[in-house]
Amino acid sequence: MTHKKKKRKGKKLPSYNQKTLKKFIIDIFRKDAGKLYNYKQIAKQLDIKDHETRKLINNVLYQFVNDGKLEEVYTGKFKFIAKGAFITGIVDMTMRGTAYIVSDDIEEDIFVSQVNLNHALHGDEVKVYIAARKKKRQLEGEVVEIIKQSRTTFVGVLEISKHFAFLIPEGRNMPHDLFIPLNKLKGAKNGVKAIAEIVEWPKGAKNPIAEIIEVLGTPGDNEVEMHAILAEFELPYKYPEKIIAEAEKIANEIKPSDIKNRRDFREITTITIDPEDAKDFDDALSIRTLENGNYEIGVHIADVSHYVEQGTLLDEEAYNRATSVYLVDRVIPMLPERLSNLICSLRPDEEKLTFSAVFEMDDNANVISKWFGKTIIKSDRRFTYDEAQQIIETGTGDFEDEVLKMNELAQKLREQRYRKGSISFDKIEVKFHIDENGKPIDVYFKKSKEANKLIEEFMLLANKKVAEEIGKGKSKNAEKTFVYRIHDEPDLDKLNTFSNFIKRYGYKINLKSKKEIASSMNNLLETVQGKSEQNVIENLAIRSMAKAEYSTDNIGHYGLAFDHYSHFTSPIRRYPDLMVHRLLELYNSGGQSANKAEYENSCKHSSKMERTAAMAERASIKYKQVEFMQDKLGQIFDGVISGITEWGMYVEIVENKIEGMVSLREMDDDFYIFNEKEYSIIGQSHGKKFTIGDQVQIQISKANLRRKQLDFILVDELE
Repeated sequence: MTHKKKKRKGKKLPSYNQKTLKKFIIDIFRKDAGKLYNYKQIAKQLDIKDHETRKLINNVLYQFVNDGKLEEVYTGKFKFIAKGAFITGIVDMTMRGTAYIVSDDIEEDIFVSQVNLNHALHGDEVKVYIAARKKKRQLEGEVVEIIKQSRTTFVGVLEISKHFAFLIPEGRNMPHDLFIPLNKLKGAKNGVKAIAEIVEWPKGAKNPIAEIIEVLGTPGDNEVEMHAILAEFELPYKYPEKIIAEAEKIANEIKPSDIKNRRDFREITTITIDPEDAKDFDDALSIRTLENGNYEIGVHIADVSHYVEQGTLLDEEAYNRATSVYLVDRVIPMLPERLSNLICSLRPDEEKLTFSAVFEMDDNANVISKWFGKTIIKSDRRFTYDEAQQIIETGTGDFEDEVLKMNELAQKLREQRYRKGSISFDKIEVKFHIDENGKPIDVYFKKSKEANKLIEEFMLLANKKVAEEIGKGKSKNAEKTFVYRIHDEPDLDKLNTFSNFIKRYGYKINLKSKKEIASSMNNLLETVQGKSEQNVIENLAIRSMAKAEYSTDNIGHYGLAFDHYSHFTSPIRRYPDLMVHRLLELYNSGGQSANKAEYENSCKHSSKMERTAAMAERASIKYKQVEFMQDKLGQIFDGVISGITEWGMYVEIVENKIEGMVSLREMDDDFYIFNEKEYSIIGQSHGKKFTIGDQVQIQISKANLRRKQLDFILVDELE
């Protein structure tokens, strides 16, 4: 990451997202710390006239009150709480051992040298004293207090000598080796991969003192490496015995009392469509033709809330995990397998308890009516995506009429969505064929087809309508606490940078309005299909967007162009969906609004765990990519430059989309300077320029499994 002072282009912008608004609003208060402002005065200063953004300003002001940054002196009037020369923030560690403090208290990141970190580590929440700015340099600071440690356990390889041992951490963001006393090795041998926990870090000591808490095994072994990746991100890879025992007590039989107040769909044609290797089928679709010629579509979701009650050990474990984790060769489920693969899985020819969203739709896929509630189903057929796709392509097969009609309605739903401004990110997934020892033997690409999109559209519809059921058309005071899946508007600076970048390929996007951005982005993503620059442009387009997250404050979902959106359809593998089921049942039965603060904390936790799981998934993919390329050292491949940094450039191999790095240190034909604005590096003597999207040839020079890193050399540099 390159850190530098964030530049402003004036206070007026065509539109604001929540993140941008926060920065500008807090800056207004900071400039005149003694002055009181209401939302109208803020809107006037920022030249905001539209009702929705003014409403968002009011929400942001109250968020700042909750965060302790503003004080509501009296109703609707706010004042800045001065913090003096101290700020709080999160440590963002670099590979060199220095760090930047990212804080909501100040717009600029604060540089902290290694000596001034005072034992703070990556991800720690810290209090920082800001020193005076040195001439033409970034703000610098010193950590004066570690408020909350991010982690104390680390994964690495053990090196044992005669009198002491060290654990060499694998993570890039841990610059210190861990000192292990010989009596704290727990039987670990030299060279093994293990997990160590820091127990002490004496003042003035260079290295923390730790003890081994678990021995993983021999580096390079597939099981060891996958467990190491999970441990690196502090994710569990097994269940405690007490959780397994509690799951075993849950009966698989459905009693008459379980179905007494449920709507019965057992006689209505119902199917599931899932990946070939799926074991947890958490959604099913039913279809029947009504007397008026319309169609009843049922989106049936496993009723996990019936089995996992709030306050139980199972619920606590599911909350802590928050999500299932998908590594290259395995799934680490949020719920024990007895629940995820058996009791709650909507397996064919078995009666299952479900929570359903049922829609009456006309032939144009318009929703005429809707119903939400508890149901019981019996799936008639389990389809894989390939089986359903074959029916769509050939028009023949089991339940062909039902599959073809649902696909027809799904296509119309998709057309409606795109017309309203939904953006079509349809990235190709890189997958591996893996042998019995976990070794990757082949790389292949997985692209979403009509069968995938059939399921996707009805899941999107259910998620949207469930969110509307609670959040739509109610005044602020009448709104009930709910869990939304939100996606903020993109940052205009990032979009402008992206727009300027794609111009060199002859492409453009229209930034005049939200709808124009979405429409032109869809046109771009369609146009680049099959081109050498496709993956680079798709990745940069995604990076220009905000990240989706969970929140009780609904700001809509920009990418889908939905004013209301939630996650209802996967409670087996996502805890927020389980929360949504519970809230929907509460409100369906006339219950009062749930505690907003509690649910907001749960949303933040779920968002954090989702990001962590995604990082672990990427780490497992990267490991397998490096492992796959190990026997290809010296081979030459065509590549496309996919990223530029101050230490080198990333190149993606065209034939398998595997990425590695060409280090600037290896480019000794000139002295190259990184130009962040132009996504390029430029030679100072000869003016040779490399930029994202350029086609190059590379040779594989190193494959470092421990660091999950491939090193390339430019073929031009070899000649």
